[in-house]
Amino acid sequence: KDVQKDREPHVYLSKEEVKEKIQSYNSSVTDKLKMTLNANGIYTGFIKVQMELCRPITVQSSQSQGRYAPSNQETAFYLPDGCMNTLHISSTNTVREVIEALLKKFFVADNPAKFALYKRCHKEDQVYTCKLSDREHPLYLRLVAGPKTEMLSFVLREHETGEVMWEAFSIPELQNFLRILDKEENDQLQILKNRYAAYRGKLEEALRGVLKPG
Repeated sequence: KDVQKDREPHVYLSKEEVKEKIQSYNSSVTDKLKMTLNANGIYTGFIKVQMELCRPITVQSSQSQGRYAPSNQETAFYLPDGCMNTLHISSTNTVREVIEALLKKFFVADNPAKFALYKRCHKEDQVYTCKLSDREHPLYLRLVAGPKTEMLSFVLREHETGEVMWEAFSIPELQNFLRILDKEENDQLQILKNRYAAYRGKLEEALRGVLKPG
């Protein structure tokens, strides 16, 4: 269930409260992804982000020059469902910075503005998904919720704009989309042809059996 509920107020914690929460958090961690509190009050830790992308992403080689620049070394493909990635971030990193870091990590050439980070949480036996604002801090949300992903998890999706804003895509991206659509169309057409060929074969076999003398 996707909702756009009122945002939970950001509670500013004292350094001592942060220290206590981090100690409690680390005592509950089962995957060794603990948080660390620095002397300046900034803490670092890990978040896991599940990729739920409906459209293909454009990936460029590390040799490509210029971010978002058209390149003949770019490839568009669909990410597998349920793809999970782990990021090491700090308490000062915003949602927008997390999205940029996630895309940079995998050489994704698409503009970060096309994506949004969501939080998914369980409340009253229901699962709620809410889009986070660009200025929210994912590691703070992780700390407050605790390490259990059943209580809180992060999901990367495309922006929900009602309609796809094709003008936001570059020409190479649009060309890649067309190639992917052509391939999918040809694959589906071949599957359909094979299915009807099998039906025709069975019908012809049945007809031969009926028309067979004696």
